[in-house]
Amino acid sequence: MKVMVTGSSGFIGSHVVEAFEAAGHEVVRLDLKDGPDVRDEAVLDRALPGVDLVVHQAAKVGLGVDVSDLPDYAAVNVYGTAVLLAAMARHGIERLVLASSMVVYGEGAYDCPEHGRVRPGPRSAEDLRRGLFEPTCPECRATVGHAVIGEDAPLDPRNAYATTKLAQEHLAANWARETAGTAVALRYHNVYGPRMPRDTPYAGVAAIFRSALEAGRAPRVFEDGRQLRDFVHVRDVARANLAAAAATQVPGGLTAYNIASGTPHTVGEMAAALAVEHGGPAPIVTGEYRLGDVRHIVAAPDRARAELGFRAEVTFADGMKEFATAPLGMS
Repeated sequence: MKVMVTGSSGFIGSHVVEAFEAAGHEVVRLDLKDGPDVRDEAVLDRALPGVDLVVHQAAKVGLGVDVSDLPDYAAVNVYGTAVLLAAMARHGIERLVLASSMVVYGEGAYDCPEHGRVRPGPRSAEDLRRGLFEPTCPECRATVGHAVIGEDAPLDPRNAYATTKLAQEHLAANWARETAGTAVALRYHNVYGPRMPRDTPYAGVAAIFRSALEAGRAPRVFEDGRQLRDFVHVRDVARANLAAAAATQVPGGLTAYNIASGTPHTVGEMAAALAVEHGGPAPIVTGEYRLGDVRHIVAAPDRARAELGFRAEVTFADGMKEFATAPLGMS
């Protein structure tokens, strides 16, 4: 199969390229670092003929700095995806695997003792300043317990990156419906591993902690460190892309899958594990916060297991041991 991978030089994209090539596929690479860009119609028209599948990894990632980032997020993630999909339609390419993200959910799922499954709204700046990090029931303000979130949960993006990832899903669904193509959205949870970009405002928390340790600084853990996430190794994510490429999908629609380990850990646990494997220094819990962050998000990976045959293989302990000393990518 001939596969075009956008974002092919990036952290996740480079591992996806290796996985497809190792499986015997011909890979066409497209990455901004190499000059071409998904917003360049002429480049796409040269690259797409003969391609059987597009694996769209290219995106501006991370929470960003402030609202000044909005034009770039919209230009790269939304407009870039629209240009790519239009080019795919021109060339009759009918299969797409899209790198989406768990950020489209917003806050995770919670259960209230009185009101059952609830979706708390964004946490207030005042509560965060007071150190009240846990969400409460939107009906009665009672303490709620976190629950796993499935792909059919309501979507509620809460920052620029999340909004543009959801826009990508909507555009892919539009394209699939109008062309009778098949679209798969892989909602990555917290991806980490070798070649992760160094510490920048757009880096993931694992890269921020790892960069601090490499510089001899203690990782600074925001809030109280008890935020739950699902940390999934980048090689498992690459395998999920291969599984999505091999699976049969119904034409004319988009199917979303959580790509996660299925074993959540707190942000504090992750920082501590990295520090131990790296040889210190130990993390510092700061109580700082970012308004765009959510508290807990725990994935239900059952659909990917049942329909794609995908199950994460790298354990948290093994992954953190490797990542503590693995080479980082460029920021």
